[in-house]
Amino acid sequence: MPGTSRAPLAALTHAVRRLRRRVLLHRRPLAALAAAGAVLLVVQATSPAPAPTVTVWAAARSLPGGALLTGSSVHPVRVPPALVPEGAVRDPGVVVGRPLAAPVTEGELLTDLRVLGPGLSAAYPGSTAVPVRFADAEVVDLLRPGDRVDVVSAPADGRGGQARVLVTDVAVVAVPEAGNTAAGPGSPGRLVVLAVPDEASSDVAAATATSLLIPVWSD
Repeated sequence: MPGTSRAPLAALTHAVRRLRRRVLLHRRPLAALAAAGAVLLVVQATSPAPAPTVTVWAAARSLPGGALLTGSSVHPVRVPPALVPEGAVRDPGVVVGRPLAAPVTEGELLTDLRVLGPGLSAAYPGSTAVPVRFADAEVVDLLRPGDRVDVVSAPADGRGGQARVLVTDVAVVAVPEAGNTAAGPGSPGRLVVLAVPDEASSDVAAATATSLLIPVWSD
């Protein structure tokens, strides 16, 4: 029937009109969204690339000269190549397990000259660089790298016991600056790094923690 055949067509026409009205209604928001997307693409395309950085290692906390570096003493940081000092540590294995030649502050970039290693003790074959805390800071003020001393050990409490000579004719490798090597009220004196014969290095290191140590200039 003619009336029946027009019903689907009328329904389709009505649907098309509704769709057109919806498109017209949302045309401006859609246009704004498209414009915002275009602006974002332009900004991303024109933005400079991130500045290059390299990974080096720094002190995780402030440490006195002579302190033995451990895995927790250092941490990686990323810095621009232009700010990387000569000899900067890029592999923590180079410094972990070695004593500091001088104090460092938290965040300071570490270099190979900051630690005592084969380079500083190369002139003393058969020796180990050992941090030693001498009891008299004023005496340490007189020491200079290259001096040769005997190390005398005395009881820490000063009550009984005899002084004894731990090692003789050992070289002074480094004398950290005064005021930067104090370890608290229980550790007076000043720190000095000595090139101690390998066979005596353990005894000297242990005596540093249990006895008063005194340097005596060798003849």
